[in-house]
Amino acid sequence: MKSIKKSIFTEVICASFILLFVYAAVSKIRDFERFSVELSKSPILNPIASWVVIAIPSIEIALSIFLIVKRFRLAALYASFSLMVMFSAYIVAILKFSSYIPCTCGGVLQNMSWKEHLIFNLCFVVLGTIGVLMYPAKVKILSAQ
Repeated sequence: MKSIKKSIFTEVICASFILLFVYAAVSKIRDFERFSVELSKSPILNPIASWVVIAIPSIEIALSIFLIVKRFRLAALYASFSLMVMFSAYIVAILKFSSYIPCTCGGVLQNMSWKEHLIFNLCFVVLGTIGVLMYPAKVKILSAQ
């Protein structure tokens, strides 16, 4: 019974990441011009902005697909956790070291302050950690082979 609860909780975490990543990717793609312009204004990402504007939505969509496929789910959870850590580190760096704070998020997320966005991201970092730790042990062993 305990492993069933863990499995269901892990499914909910994966579904949450899928919703987040698909929503975020679609928002960026729908307003690609604004996303591209704002990202190019980032003092941290400016040198690689032309690459990042394509990479971020692509990675978000790819991770969503990998989270659906059970064979890749554990690796996708690790990658999702890592991506959210990187997004959070970016926000901290922008808040600490930049006089200009570009707004590259779309949809509902653009209505959050940067501190609220950081808290939101950190919640997903925690979810990713829980998802990896609670991932069914039997599956972990099989995917390691």
